[in-house]
Amino acid sequence: MFMVDWFRDVLTTYGLLDKHAKLLFVGLDNSGKTSLLHMLKNEKVGAIPPTLHPNMVELKVGNIIFATHDMGGHSQTRSLWDQYSYDVSGVIFLVDSAEPSRFEEAKYELDRLLTNQKLEGVPFLVLGNKVDSVKAVSEKELREGLGFEYTTGKGIVPIASPGRPMELFMCSILHRQGYGDGIRWLSQYVK
Repeated sequence: MFMVDWFRDVLTTYGLLDKHAKLLFVGLDNSGKTSLLHMLKNEKVGAIPPTLHPNMVELKVGNIIFATHDMGGHSQTRSLWDQYSYDVSGVIFLVDSAEPSRFEEAKYELDRLLTNQKLEGVPFLVLGNKVDSVKAVSEKELREGLGFEYTTGKGIVPIASPGRPMELFMCSILHRQGYGDGIRWLSQYVK
């Protein structure tokens, strides 16, 4: 069995075998979680009803197969986030960058996830969505609103153990921009 695992690890290291990862898609309601999943899976954006129950969607991005869990963002469903945080390879947290009045609430939920022991060391990608809106704030303003003083960096950055990779990317799901860079950044840390 050791030899099979070793061979699989070698193939994966050289990109010759698909990696499998479990991602958690979270954020406040109306931040774009389900829209992003639909865009990644079907390359389409449309009117999508609010997510009332957790959904699992399998995606293949590059050589990584993601089992994604799309969690509702309404205050009543946020209590379920913790139940799905076991054995997660990465977290994608979406924020509506055009709603600064909700940054404090988003910061509270993000901080709650960052202190969850089940997610210790798990990489976090924060996507500031809806940059196409005239009400959208800048990346600097969103960083301030979320209390993001220190993040990993947007390139290929090795993380010293026991650090956590964490970065913010601004995006527009509607205009298909920015989230690809964020997902590529996250995929370098997915084990």
